[in-house]
Amino acid sequence: MTISYKKAGVDIQLGDEASQILYEAARQTWSNRSGRLGEVITPFDDFTGIRMIDVGNLPTGTFLAMGFDGVGTKVEIAERLAKHDTIAYDLLAMVCDDAVIRGGEPVLAGTVLDVNTLGKEDGSFLDFIRQLAKGYCDAAKEAQVAVINGEVAELGVRVSGSGPFNYNWGAGIVWFARQDRMFTGFEIEAGDKLVALQEKGFRSNGLSLVRQILSSHLGEDWHTQSWKGKNIGDFVLTPSRIYTRAVIDMTGGVEAEPRAKINGLAHITGGGVPGKLGRILKPRKLGASIEDPFSPEDIVLHCQQLGNVSDEEAYRTWNMGQGMVVVTPEPKEVIAIANEHNIEAKIIGRVTSAPGISIVSQGSFQKNKLLKFF
Repeated sequence: MTISYKKAGVDIQLGDEASQILYEAARQTWSNRSGRLGEVITPFDDFTGIRMIDVGNLPTGTFLAMGFDGVGTKVEIAERLAKHDTIAYDLLAMVCDDAVIRGGEPVLAGTVLDVNTLGKEDGSFLDFIRQLAKGYCDAAKEAQVAVINGEVAELGVRVSGSGPFNYNWGAGIVWFARQDRMFTGFEIEAGDKLVALQEKGFRSNGLSLVRQILSSHLGEDWHTQSWKGKNIGDFVLTPSRIYTRAVIDMTGGVEAEPRAKINGLAHITGGGVPGKLGRILKPRKLGASIEDPFSPEDIVLHCQQLGNVSDEEAYRTWNMGQGMVVVTPEPKEVIAIANEHNIEAKIIGRVTSAPGISIVSQGSFQKNKLLKFF
């Protein structure tokens, strides 16, 4: 019997078609950096070609760094629903919003897409690649970054999941920062206000717990169950809000003037408010009192109730309505800039001189009760 690469599970022609789809999507993102640091230069225009950027004339003391992350198990929700056009928001939120909390400005993204298969000779899964590509364009515009490179690979049984089209998606981000604008934690002062930028979903964190709760209580096909007028899976798939552009407007990034005084930023992902806010308060041994946090979305409270997840555990696992926390002595300016980007924001508390974080819970079981984390 003759064995070919295609019979082994890798279709080179389909791979080239998928790469071309993603390349055309990436090209559309290059205008996001036009006239700015990171403007994309292409000696020749082809998806196998070289893409470069001009980094001349950077301010003295400008550093370059990189960050990496992935979507995690939220991909399975997209697989269950066969809806892949928002997953790029989760991917870019994880890498771009992690860059801005250091005082950086994300500029260039690259991704690695590992799939089980691209389908048979008819390219049956290329429509899913087109959905991913659409999300690519929309999310990159929201983050104001250019997607400069990427890779797609068929890995067969090395990648599995729900339904016929399974994948893992990771990204790297190149970001720049001026040394005098970077955040170390030592800039934070007792009395600084805490401004939360609202998040209306789970972002891309704590989904393993969500999936376990829903499958245990609603069965394997939990995503198809009706709740509040639509499939519950649609609520869980709510895309992450990308805060990058709003935060760059506040800090000035590399090239612009700051519009608000920021002393620190916490991206509320795994570990929740206690973990992520606690991390930036640790260098000066400060704490936080959070008296008026945003309430979690109904889907978060529903999962908490179904799984009997304590309020303390919920605040350690999920963002509970706060996607990012800005530490600032100028909360009015921060809120106004967030609102310009259609992001709800409000003062939720303040920095305290004593260590430890206290939160007036908006969870399901101890609403308005004071929770303490050390």
